[in-house]
Amino acid sequence: MSKFVKNIITEELKKRLEGVDNALLVNLVGMAVNDSNRLRGALAEKDIKVMVIKNSLAARATADTPLAKAFVGLTGATAVCWGASDIVALAKEVVKVSKDKQFAKFSVLGGVMDGEAFTAEEAVDISKWPSREEQIAILLGQITGVGSKLSSQLIASGANLASQIKQRWDKDGEEAAEEAPAA
Repeated sequence: MSKFVKNIITEELKKRLEGVDNALLVNLVGMAVNDSNRLRGALAEKDIKVMVIKNSLAARATADTPLAKAFVGLTGATAVCWGASDIVALAKEVVKVSKDKQFAKFSVLGGVMDGEAFTAEEAVDISKWPSREEQIAILLGQITGVGSKLSSQLIASGANLASQIKQRWDKDGEEAAEEAPAA
């Protein structure tokens, strides 16, 4: 491949991967074409993009980007997966698909998160983390839980006092009613 063609391909890869900070590297070698197309379709439904990429061109295209460390020392064919709402959601979907018997030859090789490379085992661990949406739900639950507890405790004291006043009022009213017919 000529240097001119490599530069064109490198520029196109830079455009496609612009703004991507987190990605997973996967292996598609040995997959039948129909399986590969079904895999790509299943991932596309989850807003995950897959691109087979030559490692040397990927290294050139991602130099000076957060993805650069992912391609250090790679050999053989590699595909890059990126997208989803965050790296955790991406890892969850890719690991789930890799465990599907239909895509037996598909496997996770590693990835990069915030400029730090990680292994395939770490990708599986990342897939077990709570996703961004789950983390927000947990945080909101913790925030509103304190306010809800405080509110119920403040209301409970007033409710107890009101209950005691009402009981006293009812008791005084009954005593007054008993004395009235006797008079």
